[in-house]
Amino acid sequence: MDCLFCKIVNGDIPARKLYEDDRVVAFHDIAPQAPVHFLVIPKKHIATLNDMDEDDRALLGHVVYTAQRLAREQGCEEGFRVVMNCNEQGGQTVYHIHMHVLGQRQMHWPPG
Repeated sequence: MDCLFCKIVNGDIPARKLYEDDRVVAFHDIAPQAPVHFLVIPKKHIATLNDMDEDDRALLGHVVYTAQRLAREQGCEEGFRVVMNCNEQGGQTVYHIHMHVLGQRQMHWPPG
């Protein structure tokens, strides 16, 4: 498979990992947009949010839970942003679902 994030999951491409368990991997973003910016990805390849099925509900709950736990560990108790993009128009560039977690700076809305 040519998926960049699958290669990270398989250990074929290095990443600055924050966390890994049997279902997810979390690693620092290579182009951070905040003092804290990491991604949480499921190990299972799911291209977009539109490709999820009923069986993926618990897995995505684990992605969210992992994101909030790691945000706290990274010092983002006062607030952080989570973002998941879906398809090109939604800003998705890697077609393996992933949650961005950004913190330790003031976030604005709309994001711009």
